[in-house]
Amino acid sequence: MPLPDELTGELRPESSPTRSRIVDAAAEVIATRGLAHTTTKEIARAAGYSEATLYKHFRGKDELVFRVMRERLPTGFIETLAELPTRAGKGSVRTQLEDVVRQAVTFFVQSIPMMSALFAEPALLTRHKEALQASGLGPHHANRAVAGYLRAEQRSGRVASGVRPDAAAAMLLGACFQRAFLEHFVGEYAVETSVEKFARDLVRSLMEGARPRADDQAS
Repeated sequence: MPLPDELTGELRPESSPTRSRIVDAAAEVIATRGLAHTTTKEIARAAGYSEATLYKHFRGKDELVFRVMRERLPTGFIETLAELPTRAGKGSVRTQLEDVVRQAVTFFVQSIPMMSALFAEPALLTRHKEALQASGLGPHHANRAVAGYLRAEQRSGRVASGVRPDAAAAMLLGACFQRAFLEHFVGEYAVETSVEKFARDLVRSLMEGARPRADDQAS
């Protein structure tokens, strides 16, 4: 997950129709066959191209996995994190955090299958982590973005001084990840509330020590 400053450029690189079709095919093959059984030959066949064409656009399976995760996962969460610095002092803290929760749950629900597959291939996981580090990316940046927002709101007096931003960010995003995990592992019946209610309840519980504005009290 990139830092807000790293998201000021384009979220997705320029792509040709051929390149985009190959990435779409990679996402489909990975979803249906699993990462371990995905090959460049299968991806090329699904895209309707030869492997030679695939290799004109990508170095191999590793890069395709990276591109699928960068370009085919929902961007709402990343965009929300990028906007957090500009949201400080606007609206209510509760509303801003509820938006983070909604976007995070959506992102985690769609990304967990891919991330789980990466952990089944240690060598590929290592190369993927190296690629993230080289690009200045990584999931820890999400925690930093939320914690940074909370600190900014503390400085303006809209979040109580007793709230610990790093811990609060970890609890908020950790709860979102667990909800997404339960939905995949146990099933939707294990998730008893809507995402909207989950967001409201989670933020309300987390921010009990916050100093609300008048509009927070009225909501």
